[in-house]
Amino acid sequence: MNLVHATARTVTPGRFAPLGATPDARGTNFAIYSQHATEVYLQLFDRPGGPPTDTILLAQRTRFIFHAHVAGVAPGQLYGYRVRGPYDPARGHRFNEWKLLVDPYAKALAGDLAYDDHLMLGYDRASPARDLSYDARDNAHIAPRSVVVADDDFDWEGDAHPDLPFEEMVIYEVHLKGFTAHPSSGVRSPGTYLGFIEKIPHLVDLGVNAVELLPLHQRGVAEFLVQRGLTNYWGYDTLSFFAPERAYRAGTAHGDEVREMKTLVRELHRAGIEVILDVVYNHTVEGNETGPTVSLRGVDNATYYALTGSPEQPARGYQDWAGCGNSLDLTKRQTIRLVMDSLRYWREVMHVDGFRFDLASVLGRDDKGAFRKVASFFDVIGQDPTLADAKLIAEPWDLATYQVGNFPVDWSEWNGRFRDTARRFEKGDAGQVPDLAYRLSGSSDLYGDDGRHPYNTINFVTCHDGFTLWDLVSYDRKHNEANLEDNRDGANDNASWNSGAEGDTGDAEVLALRRRRARNLIVLLLFAAGTPMLLGGDEVLRTQRGNNNAYCQDNELSWLDWRLAGEHRDFLAFVTKCIAFRRAYPVLQRRAFFTGRDANQDAVLDLCWFGADGKAPAWGDPDLRTFGYLLDGEEAHLPGDYVIFVLLNASWNEHAIALPYPGGHRRWARVIDTSLAAPDDFVDDGVAHDGATYLAGPRSSAVLLARPV
Repeated sequence: MNLVHATARTVTPGRFAPLGATPDARGTNFAIYSQHATEVYLQLFDRPGGPPTDTILLAQRTRFIFHAHVAGVAPGQLYGYRVRGPYDPARGHRFNEWKLLVDPYAKALAGDLAYDDHLMLGYDRASPARDLSYDARDNAHIAPRSVVVADDDFDWEGDAHPDLPFEEMVIYEVHLKGFTAHPSSGVRSPGTYLGFIEKIPHLVDLGVNAVELLPLHQRGVAEFLVQRGLTNYWGYDTLSFFAPERAYRAGTAHGDEVREMKTLVRELHRAGIEVILDVVYNHTVEGNETGPTVSLRGVDNATYYALTGSPEQPARGYQDWAGCGNSLDLTKRQTIRLVMDSLRYWREVMHVDGFRFDLASVLGRDDKGAFRKVASFFDVIGQDPTLADAKLIAEPWDLATYQVGNFPVDWSEWNGRFRDTARRFEKGDAGQVPDLAYRLSGSSDLYGDDGRHPYNTINFVTCHDGFTLWDLVSYDRKHNEANLEDNRDGANDNASWNSGAEGDTGDAEVLALRRRRARNLIVLLLFAAGTPMLLGGDEVLRTQRGNNNAYCQDNELSWLDWRLAGEHRDFLAFVTKCIAFRRAYPVLQRRAFFTGRDANQDAVLDLCWFGADGKAPAWGDPDLRTFGYLLDGEEAHLPGDYVIFVLLNASWNEHAIALPYPGGHRRWARVIDTSLAAPDDFVDDGVAHDGATYLAGPRSSAVLLARPV
């Protein structure tokens, strides 16, 4: 390609820091890292898809950073890079100046990632050698442009982080678009940052105080989805680690998504709700060697990606620990810097409160691929003052390793053990009670020996990946035919049970059982020690019709149908009251692990386990499905004179459960009984219960409260 420095603008050496495009009063400083490039050209554009107006050689290089200051370039300017260097895939290098590249530090993008005639690829698909060949076709007319953005052009109106203690949090995991995209949402701008704001009152009324938003980094889309007419709805294929997803903006100007995202964060904070971003730093949209060349691959493939071969002699292939074609190499200094700069940007400039790290065990793999709790990335993030008080949540597994309980002390974790055991117990599987006792009491076996606390377990029963709550009690099998993969995708083992009929049914008994089981799962989630996470829409029994992998379904299958809030108002009220109850009683918001005892011990401590007969549970009995536990707030040295008794009966038979002595000055009152129809399933003031036993209905849960009379 005949790249020639051609511009009428004044170009000076500028600065090598910060990386990215930084506007000032005179113009914009551009800086991009590439250890192995020989030349870097900056191109400026007036519009997406149009020709460049300027081609500027970044002649200055400092610490492997090419940089220049270009006068007269203001926020809103479109730009991209052409990077020259060796095209030698066998040694890890894939430079190709014919490919216009997105700045890895771009804070907004213009234009969508397209696959027209495969011109995003770095090799000639027609060649038998495929990725070992060189593709000299210009992709500029279909490549996204980076946008110059000013960080200080937004009025935060005194915004401050809510800074909620972890133990007080109730997290609501939700897709930003799916929350309001359905026509029934009634918002002015459905499926957008601004549309989401209109539904904040629903979150406040529900009682959640943190939203965990599925990925908002600018995404790409896999070619196979394009060919099927589907889309990357969930967003787990990142193109830019700084730019918010432009498809969710209501405005039309370049960079409007940045302003609108800031507005959303500000308004959630105003309502007392923290913002946690689901972030994907384990892989990118570029995929494996047959994927597109749009950013990191063309900027410096050997630096940013974990390649096959050895660190000293990388090979053409990619390590694929995420199952998406490539993995970022977090053993490399510059890759760590990229991720850390991204995290700091979202924390400092965008004001988010924390991060949930997708497939976080990838971030802890060393140069041999083994997971290490003391990996460099964990050390760096633990020492960064900007992130010292940010919420850090790991999805503690990846394609080939399961690391629940093995992350550093300043990390919380999605507790897959809680999900699996709660599901199996509730549907009546044998032998679940001993493990469930650990999950209900904060998973001390996972987090109690390394300085962590009960709130470090993020307890969940459902999440975006898998069945919704209603589908969990309505389907034995996944039904993913709409994904056009012949139902091969998605997990086969869901620990689900359809309650007697597969999917839609008019059977009143089956429907009543499903609603009772859904309430049971809410009780398990909200009356356990740890930080609960509710899947958005579960409070109104949203369904995906048995699809447990709706990652590509940007339609009404995935969107929240707001008519369900009226159809299932009784269930919505039940969830709302359970959240309020949890937040009202400090013993349910644990900072320290329980001391605990069995009923046959003499000590009176803050947690006590009971079998149906009032004695210690028969922990070794695989048929044990009925038990209870007592929480004593006073013995836990927490405010209030009360005790809570939770009864769990996963048996298909009713059982009379002996009630523990509540104390001479207290009296039991039944607050929750999932075997009862609304409004008796949750009675705010409680119904006095004077008997020595409580009759627990089949497959039901109950919560009794004893307070001074």
